[in-house]
Amino acid sequence: MSRPLLFLSLGAAGAIAPLALPDPAPAHYCYTQWEDNSMIDNAAYDGRFTFFRVRFEPGNAFGGRFRGQVDKKWDHDTPRAERHLMKILEEITTLRPKMDCGAIFAFGDPESFKYPIAYVSEPGFWTMDETEVQGIRDYVAKGGFLIFDDFYAEHWYNFEARWRQAFPDLELKPMPREHALFDTFYDIRNTQIFSSSGGRGSRGVYAEWYGAFEDNDPAKRLIAIANYNADLGELMEFSDEAYTPIDLSNEAYKIMINYLIYAMTH
Repeated sequence: MSRPLLFLSLGAAGAIAPLALPDPAPAHYCYTQWEDNSMIDNAAYDGRFTFFRVRFEPGNAFGGRFRGQVDKKWDHDTPRAERHLMKILEEITTLRPKMDCGAIFAFGDPESFKYPIAYVSEPGFWTMDETEVQGIRDYVAKGGFLIFDDFYAEHWYNFEARWRQAFPDLELKPMPREHALFDTFYDIRNTQIFSSSGGRGSRGVYAEWYGAFEDNDPAKRLIAIANYNADLGELMEFSDEAYTPIDLSNEAYKIMINYLIYAMTH
């Protein structure tokens, strides 16, 4: 998979002039959490960096409905989380990402290969059919990078089972903090994220980071990062409100920016 060139703006002085943008794409509807899947209206790919969120059919007994609405799990925090993150990305780099809403596809959809970074929310409820299993394998083989977010406690077991379904020979290992991922733009080697919103006994639990490397070799390509006992999506979604602590939201942005920049430059 080809990767876009990334130019970092390291200071306000002497900032590079914005790149010329193509004519705006036709207006389209931005899917919002809780809505029916029929409302998904992906804009045509136009070459700009676009946040790619993976959809799936949620599994296990906790899926289904929440407060009378369908809880699909994969759509938690959309579109506000990605909008806020893209605004930060636009401010600190010369990338001009797609700002209104991201792309939503299942693994295996031919369109998914146009987006180099995939975000999977709530992998504790993640399921895949045969097409999706082959799709995620092909996505990684073509150079795609995977981010797993928003899962706690016993939800690890489903995540690990689905991972082994797709990659039986690739191990998920704790990420060493000296890895370049944690110092590629922001220095987050000592960053700690803890759950402040509670739920599933997670209040006050500190996040852990797990990664998977090509051929299980830390000297080779990092293909996936998992934010276990963390919900960076929620911290970004509510960063403009008093619902989450601002210091945690700031750290969530730093972590996600590092993920994006690392994935696009390695």
